[in-house]
Amino acid sequence: MNLAEELREHYVREFPADAARVVEQHALPPDEVAQLSDEGLTRLLEYVDPGRLKLMFTALDTERRARVLQLADIRTALLILRSLSEEELDATLHSLPKSLQSEFRELLEFPERTAGRFMDKLLARYRADQTVGEALAVLRKSKAQRVRSLYVVSEDDVLVGRVDLQDMALAEPDTLMSEILNSVTAVANLTSTEEDLVTLFDQSKVDSIPVVDHDQKLLGIIRYANLFQAAEEAATAGIQRMVGASADERALSPPLFAVKRRLVWLHINLLTAFLAASVVGLFESTIAQFTALAILLPVVAGQSGNAGSQALAVTMRGLALKEINTLHWRQVLTKEVQIGLINGAALAITCGLGVWAWSQSFGLAVVIAIAMITAMVMAGISGALVPMVLSRLGQDPATASSIILTTVTDISGFMAFLGTATLLSSII
Repeated sequence: MNLAEELREHYVREFPADAARVVEQHALPPDEVAQLSDEGLTRLLEYVDPGRLKLMFTALDTERRARVLQLADIRTALLILRSLSEEELDATLHSLPKSLQSEFRELLEFPERTAGRFMDKLLARYRADQTVGEALAVLRKSKAQRVRSLYVVSEDDVLVGRVDLQDMALAEPDTLMSEILNSVTAVANLTSTEEDLVTLFDQSKVDSIPVVDHDQKLLGIIRYANLFQAAEEAATAGIQRMVGASADERALSPPLFAVKRRLVWLHINLLTAFLAASVVGLFESTIAQFTALAILLPVVAGQSGNAGSQALAVTMRGLALKEINTLHWRQVLTKEVQIGLINGAALAITCGLGVWAWSQSFGLAVVIAIAMITAMVMAGISGALVPMVLSRLGQDPATASSIILTTVTDISGFMAFLGTATLLSSII
């Protein structure tokens, strides 16, 4: 190594942030940068603009890529790997020792519904000592979309604040970014859950949230639109699971795909339907004696099912948004019982008057009124407890909750109506 090379290596190792700035300002070609030693190149990559990482890394041969990844800190390795295409990533990981392959794959496999899965890649790096004009030039070059604010870092890539594009547009080009810097009110780490992110967005009222590592170095950005889209997809999948359909099924999925996913739950529903029918069979003699009961039976069952679905939807939403958990079951249950009593009483009056006008039987009107109140209360209890019990058992409350609820409300509705009719058969 001659004197010029030694000086270059010393400069890059001792002043990596300044060296990275020189590379960016002069747009040095990757093959020139690749002349650095592995240690010097790795040090430079830790400070270079994320938008240039892929270009500089892929200019290296396979062996050097492996050595650089092993020397780099976790943050830099993560930024490099996330910038690669699937083919480039596989080729790069295959060049590493097997023990390191698994570690890097784990690094990239963030848990489902966590910040690591939602965040966008860093396309550029904005420093506090940059001017507004320089930062806007970097932004244009990055071709980032839907950006309303930029996150600013120090020379060590530590997050120091946020700058709104509106403030940049109104500032003079030579204004330093540090002069229009705003504090960051919400940050996330790679393992922050979807619920944590929703809470952060709700509290901070911002359009994006930065993701940092344990040293507060910027890793990526989560935009509200991305999180909202993911939450919407999860919600629609939950709706399908509630009725026993696969979350993967789409409106134009092949028929056999849909049948395979639905048929199991339809058989389960068939078994529960026979269970409900057996309850009706217990009161066969009462129905034979009073045929009007068979006509009115669907009225009670239908109202019970609707009320149960309302309670189920509200409880499921509360669990999904972390408004409640299984420890709140008493409060939720009390609320649904009160709702069931009030709605049941109102429907009992309406339904009782209608049945009396239709049948001219005061006894039958009393029976269906009592049954309506009982069924509505039981439906509210069922709608609240079914998702609570599933959550307590460690199961996804969205999975076929509707099928379980339908069974419970049918049985309770039949029992309430036919049981009351049997007890009060003398006045019908």
